[in-house]
Amino acid sequence: MPLSPAALSDPQQTPPRSSLFTPRTVIPVAVILLAFGIWIAYSHNAFNWASLSHQLHSVSPISIAIALACSYFGYYLRAWRWSVLLSPICKTTALQMLPSQLIGFTIVGLFGRFADLARPYLIARRLKTSVATQLAVYSIERAFDLAAAAILFSTTLAFAPRNMAHHEAFARAGILSLAATAFLAAFALALRFAGHRVAALTARIFKPLSETFANTASGRILEFSHGLRIVSTLAEFLSALAISIAMWLVIALMYFNATHAFRAAPTLANLSFAATMLLLATSLGGSLLQLPVLGWFTQIAVLAAALHGFFNVPLEAASACGAVILLISNLAVIPIGLVAAHLEGVSLRDAATQPSTNI
Repeated sequence: MPLSPAALSDPQQTPPRSSLFTPRTVIPVAVILLAFGIWIAYSHNAFNWASLSHQLHSVSPISIAIALACSYFGYYLRAWRWSVLLSPICKTTALQMLPSQLIGFTIVGLFGRFADLARPYLIARRLKTSVATQLAVYSIERAFDLAAAAILFSTTLAFAPRNMAHHEAFARAGILSLAATAFLAAFALALRFAGHRVAALTARIFKPLSETFANTASGRILEFSHGLRIVSTLAEFLSALAISIAMWLVIALMYFNATHAFRAAPTLANLSFAATMLLLATSLGGSLLQLPVLGWFTQIAVLAAALHGFFNVPLEAASACGAVILLISNLAVIPIGLVAAHLEGVSLRDAATQPSTNI
């Protein structure tokens, strides 16, 4: 049975503000660390800044334009998927969801990953629904993200070309990831159709070790099982999964075009799609704890380290590529997001300070 709107709707109140990881507390620390990082970078004599400038000036405008188009299309697909997930509760369209997605990712770009809960808050505000309802959709969105990304990563790496650097290790990782994806899919289906039984079994297994842990784990399984029931029909599930896979494929194409834009670096200009997927996976890992401002530079460092370590890309070219990918994937949304926030009458600071403990 799908959850009814009444079952998901609590009083429409904004969650209490968190005193931790707000722009007021995090930004001063980020600025100090940023200044320290710049000082270290300039004192590193082995880095060729002239080569970095050359790499940035040699990029292909056409490839960059295609990457930007992929980035913006990805936000539309996110909005479309949210409207599909929300359809059992509230009928809406992708275009109605798009401004909140743009504003939400603008807030993440400016204030860091801790402000990601701005999106469900903004959508609840726009549709005049409860925040609890949108948080439920948010949790299911993350599950589809994990499933779609895992399917693409595992399939691509499992069939990576043999001339790819570290081919055997990546192929084994792809096969293991594919097996893990199948297991997670089976587990999600079990939760969807037999959540109470799985929760009861979990409680019985862990109760001899710790009754508190057993009850907590059982409760979390039941909560996630109820969340999965938002997707009430097979058609909605398949639609959301197809949109999710398409979205992550578009994101991968964005990375592919961004790396191929560097014509002066042969390794980047000829990077395979499988290698691009590995770079995307590395980037996602580096963005999990993204801080405001400082997170931009740590993201560049993670991408540069992956390109330099895995594929022997010169450090200057790898750093330039990391900067371009950051600009396209995280920061290009900010101008249009600021316009959308102005038109919607949204305060970025208010939306950014929603607590991260409600996921």
